Amino acid sequence: MTMVRGLGAAVLVVSVLGAGCTTMTSARDRIVTREARCADVTAEIYFEPDSAEVTKEGRAVLRAAADQAKGCQVDKVLVMGLADAAGAPAANLELSRQRASSVTQALAASGLPAAELDLSAAGQAGSTTTGGDNRPLRRRADVTLKLSTPRK
Repeated sequence: MTMVRGLGAAVLVVSVLGAGCTTMTSARDRIVTREARCADVTAEIYFEPDSAEVTKEGRAVLRAAADQAKGCQVDKVLVMGLADAAGAPAANLELSRQRASSVTQALAASGLPAAELDLSAAGQAGSTTTGGDNRPLRRRADVTLKLSTPRK
């Protein structure tokens, strides 16, 4: 009886493993899909306090985003400048505008093809938590490249 159970278990394991090879391949094929070549690209560019100068690291991030867009149609570029809550609200709004402008110039210098630009600035709006804590990671510009496959 024990030998029959052992033999039955062995047959079951072999049949599951044998079937698993083909099942796993097709299951993997259903799960793992190729990323669309011209999917939108997003990036966050961080700034030093009270600065609108794109850093060396920021330029590298923008170059990488422009490289991802190669071979694609760049339909639109969205750039949102942000600021933290340190300082006067009017000054922070102007700083966030300058950040958006600096990022746009750096994108053009990185080789990104001309596209419709949508620049906006939020200043310090939303830069503090409900508890009143400052969010320093708001010293950034958010960039989205809206891409599509080029028409042939």
